Formats: sequence, structure tokens, C-alpha cells
Amino acid sequence: MAAPKKGRSASAQGKPGRSLALILIAIVALTGGMFASGHTTPRLGIDLAGGTSITLEAVPEPGQESAINKTNMDTAVDIMNRRVNGLGVSETEVQTQGTRNIIVNIPKGTNSEEARAQVGTTAKLYFRPVLATEISGSAATASPSPSASGSSSSTAKDKATSSSSPSGSATPSSSATSQGRAVTDALKADSTPSASSSASSSATASPSPSASSSTDGATAKLEAQYTALNCADEKARAAAGKGAKPEDATVACGKNSQNQWQKYILGAAAVDGTDVKKAQAIYNTTTAAGWTVTMEFTSKGAKKFGDITGQLAKQQSPQNQFAIVLDGEVVSDPSVREALTGGSAEISGNFSQEEAQSLANMLSYGALPLTFKEQSVTTVTAALGGDQLHAGLIAGAIGLALVIIYLVLYYRGLSLIAIASLLVSAALTYVIMSLLGPTIHFALNLPAVCGAIVAIGITADSFIVFFERIRDEIREGRSLRPAVERAWPRARRTILVSDFVSFLAAAVLFIVTVGKVQGFAFTLGLTTLLDVVVVFLFTKPLMTIMARRKFFADGHNWSGLDPKRLGAKPPLRRTRRPSAPAETKEA
Repeated sequence: MAAPKKGRSASAQGKPGRSLALILIAIVALTGGMFASGHTTPRLGIDLAGGTSITLEAVPEPGQESAINKTNMDTAVDIMNRRVNGLGVSETEVQTQGTRNIIVNIPKGTNSEEARAQVGTTAKLYFRPVLATEISGSAATASPSPSASGSSSSTAKDKATSSSSPSGSATPSSSATSQGRAVTDALKADSTPSASSSASSSATASPSPSASSSTDGATAKLEAQYTALNCADEKARAAAGKGAKPEDATVACGKNSQNQWQKYILGAAAVDGTDVKKAQAIYNTTTAAGWTVTMEFTSKGAKKFGDITGQLAKQQSPQNQFAIVLDGEVVSDPSVREALTGGSAEISGNFSQEEAQSLANMLSYGALPLTFKEQSVTTVTAALGGDQLHAGLIAGAIGLALVIIYLVLYYRGLSLIAIASLLVSAALTYVIMSLLGPTIHFALNLPAVCGAIVAIGITADSFIVFFERIRDEIREGRSLRPAVERAWPRARRTILVSDFVSFLAAAVLFIVTVGKVQGFAFTLGLTTLLDVVVVFLFTKPLMTIMARRKFFADGHNWSGLDPKRLGAKPPLRRTRRPSAPAETKEA
């Protein structure tokens, strides 16, 4: 009856090399991925890199408390990210805090002050007529665009004559001269009223002779900007139309349905984003349009939208299109076939569900603007963060040194296994933190460093539990190899319970807290999981291999497993197993 147990025990002890090979392969693979990604150091938080941390609170407009919701807050985060990173400020962190706060961490940089001035302002959404457009970097274009349809009354909907229209360049490609002449004609033909003009005005007044030269100069400047604009260049896109007023014509960039960058000359803003009352993505089952975006305008917005669509419907492509411009970027450019005067409109254009919902969110954000006020602004210098990091690393080194000294003095040879396990755990932690920076934007801040320091004690505690279980088995008179295998199940149970409690505390702390404290909780949870991995795949297999070595198996004085020092007693198998003779007799 004992033979099967011996077989299982031998099988359990016979292949520790597989576990060691697995964890070593994982370390090599992760390290290779770290070097391949080019991120060989953990991403530092603002408290270590220096910069500005801004806490913004969303303030609702009167009667629009419901505007502060998760969708609008997430949209605001996306817009702020695009703003500050478009200014050339890299590694900026924008994240929500609670239900109405947004934290913006701007690392120190040349444009950080300008970024601070922009992050709290409400997103600007405009409807501008398209005067000219072409694929950026190409002389001629033919790209489909969405179309807009609406209702001429509150009950009946007028459909567009077609679901899409070509969005081609208004300029021929034969020469730069003809291109410039076409653009000039389009600009001079623009008689679109601006958003600030009165609702009753349907056309602009003829320029006076004194203003003619100024207009020609602005037109020539805009032509030059349009000709030189390369929307494939991120910096050029960020600079396009920068500083343009709503009543001015401007240049802009956007992506067409083929995911190509397209450049535009746009007329004065005819409708403001605040004129949109409601926008939502719906799946149109009555036609083949699929996912569409519906818009409802305010009474003032309906008048403006009716005027501009009435004018655009008389034009040829692309002057029959209007561009929906969010923070200077064209997010859609539907064509118009007839005046939409019913106060509502529908944008269709073979949208996917994600594209329709994204456009609806952008329009809703313009319709329900979220204004922000600064709650706090904290400036952290790189020198201060460096000093704090230096102090934290010293504290961690002292703590690690004390742990190693204790292990060496108390466990002697066993301390080699513990130190090797600590090194493996440290290597995994470093590599994973370096990879998490570019993947989930994890930043190593001071609380996260503190979490890593606390993890040293948690990891050391797992080794101590395992070692003490082994020594208890030796005190009962067992040799080392069976002692290791008998000690492991009980030690494993204790380690798992201890690590589960630690991980649960880290998870709760991560959920209920915000900001930098989450860095502490995240690091504590990560290192707790790695402790389980290291103990199971490295410490225990390594201990199994070392138990076969004479230095440990014979209980050398410096092995930490000397039976005499541990007060081992003679084997008690006969007194502990009185049923053994009976089983032998029956056999």
C-alpha cells in the first residue's frame, strides 16, 4: 500500500527542472520584448520626472446636471489628451477621478504652460462649409463622404438623393497656377454667415474697396497654408488652423472613409456645437444606411443649419459639403442635397457602430458643454522627485540588506535559495513594469516604489514559511528530501492564503482610491502575484534540486538544516503509525 505513495512522491520530485526552465524562458522572453520595444526603463510618474499636476472639476451648465456623465467625461479625457499631446508634450496623463474630476499630469516640457492653459477649456465644435479638399500629398482625389438628410417639418423627413457623394478636390491637378486660381475662386465665393451673425442674415455683404486688399492678402496666405499642408505629418496637423476664429476661413485635416488623411479649406463657422441639442447613434432598419448619427438642434441652431444647408445644396462637390470640426480636426464631412429646415438631421455614410457612437459622443459633447474649473495645481520639480526617488531607493536597499543579513545569519545555506528567488522576483518586476509603461501607461511614482519595498517583506515571508515547514519535518526525524515534499503542501496552503489576503487588500485599495495611491495598490498587487509565481516555479523546484546535494542532504553545519542544531528527535514512524504491522500481517 505504501508503494503507490512512493511512486507519486518520486514523480513529484523528479521534474523540478521543467518549472525552472519555464520561468527562465519567461524571463528571457519578457526581457527580449522589453529591449525590442525600446522601453528599457520603467516609465516615471510626474513626481519623479517633474512637471505639473492639475485637478479639474466639471461644472454643469444651469439645468444640465445630467451632462456630467461617464460618456462625456471620457470624451473630455480623449479631447484633452489630443490637445496636450498635439502640442508636443509627450507622456501626458489624463484620467478621470471620481464622477466629475479629471487629473491632468503634464511632464515638464517646453509647451507645458500652453498645455495647462488649454486643458480646462471647453471643446470647440463647429460646422463649417467645405471650400476645397484633397487627399493630403495627392494632386487629385475621389473619396466618398457621408451624406446628411433631415426633415423639412417636424413630422415628415426628406431623404437625401444619395447616401454618399465624392469628396474630390475642387482644384485641377494640371498645374499649381490653376490650383491656386480655383482655391481663390472658392474663397471669394464663400458667403456663409458665421455662427455669431444674426439668424436673419443669409448672405454676407460685399466687401468695400478698402477691405479688398486685406481680403486678397488673407486669401493668398490661406492658399499658401493649404498648398504646404501635409496632414500625414502629426506636427503639421496640430498646427493647421491654429488660432483661427470662428468667423474666419481656415485649413484643417481629417480622415476619409479610406482612412486616408485629407486636407481642407473651410469657410467661416455657420453653426456652433452648442447649437446641437442632442445627438445619438442609431441603427437604421428602414433603409440600407446601417449605423447613422441623428442630430437635433436648438431653435436657433435649426435656423442656422437650415440657412447653411440651403446654400450648400445649390453648390457642386465639394462645396456642397459641410465639415464637422472638433478642436480643429474634421471628424465628418457629409454632403447636402437639399435644405434641412426641420431642426433635425441624420448623417449616414457606411459607419461602423464604433464610428457612429464616437461621432455621436463628439456631437453630444458640443451640445452639452462641460466647463471645468481648476481645483488645484501642483508643480513638481525633477530635482525634488529625483531626491525623493533617491531616498526611496536607499530605504529599499537598507530594507533588502536587513532581510538578506537576517536570512544569512538564521538560515545560512538556505539563504542562497532565498536570495536567488528575490533576484528572480526583482527581475520580473522590473521587466514587467518597463513593459506596462507603453502598454497601459503605467507610471512608476513614489507610492509605487513604496509598494515595491513592502513587497520585499511579503516575498521574504513566503520563503520563511516554506523553510520553517521543512525544518519542522527534519525535527521530527525525517531526511531532507522527504521533508521538502511533506513540508510543501502545508507551506503552499499558508503562502496562498497569505498572498490572497495581501492581493485582496491591494485590489480593494486600488478600487476605492484614486490618483497616486493607486500606484501603491497596483504595485503591491503585481508583486504579490509575482511572489506566487516565483515560489511555485522557482523556489520550490530549486529547493527540490538542492535537497539532492550532499551539502544540504547531509545537514552540513552551514546548510541551515543541521539536525543537531534543529534539535531533531529519533524517527517516530513506529509510534505514529501503529496500524502498519496490522497492514503487513494482512498482506
